[in-house]
Amino acid sequence: MIAGRYELEREVGRGGMGAVWLAEDTVLGRRVAVKKVGMTPGGSSPDLERAEREARLAARLSHAHSVAVFDLVTDEDGQWLVMEYVEGTTLAGLVKEEGVLPPERATLLLQQAADALAAAHSVGIVHRDVKPSNMLVDAEDHVKLSDFGIAKAEADVTLTQTGLVTGSPAYLAPEVASGRPATDASDVWSLGASLFHALAGRPPYEVGDNLMGTLYQIVHEEPPRLEDAGWLAPLLEATMTHDPAARWSMAQVRDYLAAGPSATRPTPVPAPAPVPTPVPGPDPTAAVEHTAALQAVPEPRRSRTPLLLAVAGVVLLVALVGVAWALVTGGDSPSATPAGGGGSSSSDGNGGGSTGNTPKEQPTAAGMETFISDYLTTAAADPSQSFPMLTKSFQAASGGYEGYSGFWDTIESARLVDVSADPESMTVAYTVDYVKTDGSETSGDVVLGLVFRKGEYLINEEA
Repeated sequence: MIAGRYELEREVGRGGMGAVWLAEDTVLGRRVAVKKVGMTPGGSSPDLERAEREARLAARLSHAHSVAVFDLVTDEDGQWLVMEYVEGTTLAGLVKEEGVLPPERATLLLQQAADALAAAHSVGIVHRDVKPSNMLVDAEDHVKLSDFGIAKAEADVTLTQTGLVTGSPAYLAPEVASGRPATDASDVWSLGASLFHALAGRPPYEVGDNLMGTLYQIVHEEPPRLEDAGWLAPLLEATMTHDPAARWSMAQVRDYLAAGPSATRPTPVPAPAPVPTPVPGPDPTAAVEHTAALQAVPEPRRSRTPLLLAVAGVVLLVALVGVAWALVTGGDSPSATPAGGGGSSSSDGNGGGSTGNTPKEQPTAAGMETFISDYLTTAAADPSQSFPMLTKSFQAASGGYEGYSGFWDTIESARLVDVSADPESMTVAYTVDYVKTDGSETSGDVVLGLVFRKGEYLINEEA
C-alpha cells in the first residue's frame, strides 16, 4: 500500500524515470499507474526534481491525448507519481508486434500525438522526448502521450546545462543533437521521426553502440527519406529538415494529418519585415521598432519603469556631453582622426577604433562583458527591451517572445557574479545569481555565443 491509499498489483513497465506499477486507488476505486522515483523521502536527487517537474507540467496540460498526472505522494518507501493508467501497448511495441503500419493507421495515431503536442506548445511546454515508446496506444487505437519528465516549461533555467543532451538519440532533432536547447521545432522533428518509424517499421537512425556516429549523422547528413510515403512525404520533409525555422508548426502537422490524403501543404507564414539592427541596451524605443518581428509585445512592467528611466537618463547625458564637445571643438569627436589624417587610431568603449574616416571596430573582451552585464540588467527589468538583443534565429530558438518572456517575467533581478569573454571564439561564459519574483534564489552557469555587427553585440546561441 502506497501512502495509505494506492495498493500495488504488478509492475507494468520500466524506463528512465523508474518502475511503473499498476495499482488500485482504494479511495476512488479506480486503477492507476504509479511510478516510483528518487531514492529517499524528501531527497533532492535529479529523479525527484524530474518527477516534480512532470507533475507541475501535467497539471498545466489537460488534454484528451496526454496522460493525466493525478498526484505526487511521499511514502516511507519513497516518492511516487500517480498517473492515469492506459491499458494497451506503445507505438514502438505496436510496430514491433505488427511491423510496418498502413499509412491510414499511422496517420490516425500520430495525429492524436500531434494534437497533444500542439496543446502543450500553446501553453509554453516543450516535451523534449517525443518518441514511439512514449505514445501509449489502447485497444481502440486511442493515443496518450506520456513522460513529461524531461519536458521544459518555456526557458526553465534548471534544464539549460551546457553539454546536456536530453531525449532519445534516434529521434533527436539536429540542433539538440549538437547541444543546443530544444524548442517547439525540436518536438516537430521528433514527431516526424516517430511517423517515419511507424511507416518504415524501424527508427530513422539505428543507434547501436556508436552513439557519437549516430549524432554525427543526425547533425551533418541529409535526413533519411521514404520512397513510398505517398501523401505523407511532404510532411516528413517538412518535419525532418535541418533548419528549425523551415519546419511546420505542430498545429500545422496536426491539421495536415487530420485532413488525410486530400491535405494541402500549409500556407507559408510570411517572414517578418527587416528591422534595423537593435542597439544593445535598454533603448525605450526598441520595442516599437521591433513590433513587426515580435507581434504582440506586452507593455513594460510598470514597477520597473524607474530603472528604465534612470538608464535612459544616462544615455541622454552621454548624448548631451557629445553635443557639448562638438560645440567646443568645432565638430571633432575625441575618438576621430581629422579628415585626410594619417594612420593613427584610437579605441572607443567597445574596443573599436578608426583610421582616417573609416571605422574598423573589432569585438573586445571588455565590450563583450559589458554587453552581457547590460543585457542581464535589462532582461530582468523589462524583457521586451532585451529581446531585440538576440539575433532572429536565437529569438526563435528561445521560443519566440512568449517563451522568452515566460522565463524573464519570473525574475526580479539577475546579478552577474563572474564573467569571462573570448573575442576570438565570440563566447562569453558567466555565472549569474537570480532572485525570482516569489523571493526564491537560484544561480546558473551560462555560455553564450555572440555576433558583432556594425559595432554592436547580439546573442546568437547558447553554446
